[in-house]
Amino acid sequence: MEYECCASAQPWVQFGVEHSDGPIIALAGNPNVGKTTIFNALTGMRQHTGNWPGKTVKQARGSYLYRSIRFTVVDLPGTFSLLSHSSDEQVARDFLVFGRPSATIIVVDATRLERNLNLALQVLEITDRAVVALNMIDEARNKMEIDVEQLQKELGVPVVPTVARRKKGLDKLMQTVYELTCEGLPTSPLRLTYPRHIEEAVQRVEPLLKEELPPWVNARWLALRLVEGDVSSLRSLARYAAPAEKGVTAL
Repeated sequence: MEYECCASAQPWVQFGVEHSDGPIIALAGNPNVGKTTIFNALTGMRQHTGNWPGKTVKQARGSYLYRSIRFTVVDLPGTFSLLSHSSDEQVARDFLVFGRPSATIIVVDATRLERNLNLALQVLEITDRAVVALNMIDEARNKMEIDVEQLQKELGVPVVPTVARRKKGLDKLMQTVYELTCEGLPTSPLRLTYPRHIEEAVQRVEPLLKEELPPWVNARWLALRLVEGDVSSLRSLARYAAPAEKGVTAL
């Protein structure tokens, strides 16, 4: 039974998350999708609040037991994107990219799938250890038919229908997280292909990043951000992942 957060490198500690002997689970999603309701239902009274290091953004984390394993859940700020530069978005992005969570639960509103899948696809560009919680599925089914199996096939990661306010689907969600973190459940997340000139630029930058970075940092994702001139990602790289003796100036 193995999970990445038990490895010697524990980068999530830099984000104010205390030591944990079990998996670290990131909880991501747009505002008002029921993310906090899922967090509260999973963790109950085992919660802590504070601020992210160096930020005024609130941090909430808690834990739950499943099959005698303690899972720590970090509730990331609700965001519509990981590509902008607000404090909330930077916190969510940096933890997913540099914090090395064992798995990520992406909460989406089933009644507004088109809007919510934008963030889901961005998260899937960063990690392959993810599960989509298709929340408010009861409301969605009153208006439309959602082919959950086809959505799961298209996204390449598990999709679990939930009704957070009634705690429906949470057992299946916890089981899926367990399978991802402890049993190596295989996934094949949907990754976007960009126009040729962007892909060619990424192919030149990505190998340079791989030479300098820990293997748990997604070099392709970071290369995309650097190609588009995202200076904040470069700053986060220097803060959380770049080797101190080499820095990032050579990149």
